Amino acid sequence: MFDILMYLFENYIHSEAEVMVDHELLTDELTRAGFHQDEIYKALAWLEKLTALQDTEAYPYLTRVGNQSIRIYTAQESQILDVECRGFLMFLEQVNLLDFTTREMVIDRVMELDTQFFSIDDLKWVVLMVLFNVPGKESAYSQMEDLIFDEQEGPLH
Repeated sequence: MFDILMYLFENYIHSEAEVMVDHELLTDELTRAGFHQDEIYKALAWLEKLTALQDTEAYPYLTRVGNQSIRIYTAQESQILDVECRGFLMFLEQVNLLDFTTREMVIDRVMELDTQFFSIDDLKWVVLMVLFNVPGKESAYSQMEDLIFDEQEGPLH
């Protein structure tokens, strides 16, 4: 499923191509690209739920203003988000790329992925997808995009 999300993001959203909203056409294209239909439906449902997270009545915890609290991860969250991923989320909060709401949206979307292996690189893409989808986060999206694509190789001096 994550491969489909990456395909959609890279080919439609990130490339600023016109996004197809007709599920049948999109499903046909993804099938022609070699993806299995059940995985396609899971990916499309994942994207719909991402959009739905902005519904403050359905997800009231996202409208609360976060204070200087620390996020305690559940055992299941800790199993998927390893120490490196959790540290990266904390870093993104400290540099104000994520706030309480977007952090929770990222964690929600990560937990809905159907994958056994999840890396920090996967997390970066989920963060990018979430920030792209949240109105008013264009600057954070742009900065996150720079973090992903302009990574330095080797040690920094």
